[in-house]
Amino acid sequence: MKNREAEQNKQATFNKGKSREKDPLPSWNNGQAKQTIIEFIKKVTDPGNAQFVAMEDRIAVFDNDGTLWTEQPYYSQMAFLLDRIDDLALQHPKWKKEQPFKALLQRDLKNALSGGLKAISEMIMATHAGMTTSDFDKLIKAWISKALHPRFEKLYSECVFLPMLQVLEYFKSSGFRNYIVSGGGIDFIRPWSKAIYGIPPSQVIGSSIKTQYKIVDGQPQLWRLPEINFIDDEEGKPVGIFANIGQQPIAAFGNSDGDIQMLEWVTSREPSLGMIIKHDDALREWSYTKDTLLGKLDHALVMASDKNWIITSMKNDWRTIFSFMD
Repeated sequence: MKNREAEQNKQATFNKGKSREKDPLPSWNNGQAKQTIIEFIKKVTDPGNAQFVAMEDRIAVFDNDGTLWTEQPYYSQMAFLLDRIDDLALQHPKWKKEQPFKALLQRDLKNALSGGLKAISEMIMATHAGMTTSDFDKLIKAWISKALHPRFEKLYSECVFLPMLQVLEYFKSSGFRNYIVSGGGIDFIRPWSKAIYGIPPSQVIGSSIKTQYKIVDGQPQLWRLPEINFIDDEEGKPVGIFANIGQQPIAAFGNSDGDIQMLEWVTSREPSLGMIIKHDDALREWSYTKDTLLGKLDHALVMASDKNWIITSMKNDWRTIFSFMD
């Protein structure tokens, strides 16, 4: 009883300290998806509701590529990798004949990715390792500050889904801790996650390569090694979440079959919210489900009804997609 009263007082104090917008999701059209998010926030933040959740247990996890920003015609990290391949090609003349590098130099992504995890690992090792963590951080910050998306000709930092930025802010203002849970590289996302999403580096979970502590010229350094440490995709997502947070989140947002296990685990408890972003707007972004090289949405779409996951249609549920289109 005392714990309940303490939580009520804590929530009341929190509510006084925040400003409530008339519409927390102005870039969303009125519909089931928007209403489900608002109703979920109301019930888990209302001390009088049976499904009230204490603030320390309010955790939301978000896939990155295709969920928070665009992932077509290829992932942003792939764009970085392609630029790195071009920059390093003169130092590696054999790449013109060796796969997957030959395909990358020719921008033939279908063949480059046909080698699966082995080929992807080779690409990452050749372009992301052999330097300190500090040097890699600087490299990413320099790239993200000037790299342009090939279709929109805008910075990648501008190709963020405005409706999802509003969700992040809505959850944060409601006492949630937001985490990025991405199949992409953790050290690729951390340098810019705070500036773009308001999510600090410590709340980013992703794939990683191994690092090693060294003393170089009397200075302690962490060096990035050409070895995969962890793949944060499919079943790796809930494993990565628990390893980094130690708690089961109560909300999860994804957009592809790579998010199935994360959505399953998060929504296996109550209360919980599971949402899938469906790319079905070819005019403003892209339209694709299972017939795509990246971001395949097939089994998750079929499972959504039985699992009570909400499908968000970009075309029907989002009033605008990018801020530069608003």
